Amino acid sequence: MSDPRDTHWYRWDGENLLLRLRVQPRAGRNAFAEPFGDARKVKLKAPPVDGRANAELLRFIAECFGVPRSAVELVSGRQSRTKQLRIANPQRLTLGIVAARDER
Repeated sequence: MSDPRDTHWYRWDGENLLLRLRVQPRAGRNAFAEPFGDARKVKLKAPPVDGRANAELLRFIAECFGVPRSAVELVSGRQSRTKQLRIANPQRLTLGIVAARDER
């Protein structure tokens, strides 16, 4: 059973899922990691150069949640390690994320 305190890094906005992530570029592999304050840490192989880490993040999140890349939007944090993403109608959930209909 997941810890209810570990849900502050995501929230539902209708059918959209909003994520607050803390990115660690230049990691050995792309992977979700431990909670990081009010965000969830994500390790990325790409360096933070010329938008490569942002592009890698959007591809990784799309793959994890079973949506096309176009369904993932970087809402804030383009030049920051802390980012907010919006996923339109995710098809898969991971890391203990509860479906919006299950939260009611």
